[in-house]
Amino acid sequence: MATIHINAAAGAFAETVLFPGDPLRAKFIAENFIDGAVEVTNVRNMLGFTGTYKGKKVSVMGSGMGIPSCSLYAKELITEYGVKNIIRIGTAGGLKGTKLKDMVIATSASTDSNVNRTRLLGFDFAPGASFILAKKAYEAAERKKYPVLVGSCFSSDFFYHPVANLVDQMEKMNILCIEMEAAGLFGVAAEYGANALAILTISDHIRTGEAMNSEERQLGLSRMIEVALETI
Repeated sequence: MATIHINAAAGAFAETVLFPGDPLRAKFIAENFIDGAVEVTNVRNMLGFTGTYKGKKVSVMGSGMGIPSCSLYAKELITEYGVKNIIRIGTAGGLKGTKLKDMVIATSASTDSNVNRTRLLGFDFAPGASFILAKKAYEAAERKKYPVLVGSCFSSDFFYHPVANLVDQMEKMNILCIEMEAAGLFGVAAEYGANALAILTISDHIRTGEAMNSEERQLGLSRMIEVALETI
């Protein structure tokens, strides 16, 4: 059962996996939000854990940064470990229409990557998030009275993008925020028959230059984690 990237045993993962980019964030979630969490994989320190939340089995594992890393782990979780639902939880840079600390449920993801065009033999492929997961996440945020935005994100291969006017065009197209993984995750899920969602917290704002401090990150990310867990 183990792959060269994931050394977990058969049955080690739950059907639903929370997927933060940072493996240390996965460890934090396991220790603070999941009951009875045990480490199930640690290849290259890409840590993964499985336990329960409100009596339901759930896993959390780091995805790494960027579409290639995220796609690699997502594919193996789906095809080798039978994972049905993958929920990315991460930070994003906000654009017009958002403010610092906002939570965004990303139902679609544009990208400058070529991975999804390649999936459709050179034609544009527009994978989206699972409607059922998005609905559950939105309803969870509503129950907890956490403000939430629903819309499109942009998954970039560049952290420092060379196209100077790209942000202007993204805002014109009503894209809410920029991150680096969702488009790849949505594409993998579509290709291999799983459900995917991205829940993001605006940790810094492209236009204003504002950024969350450590205390604000803790609170903001905890809210996002709670919403993700409520989709199980």
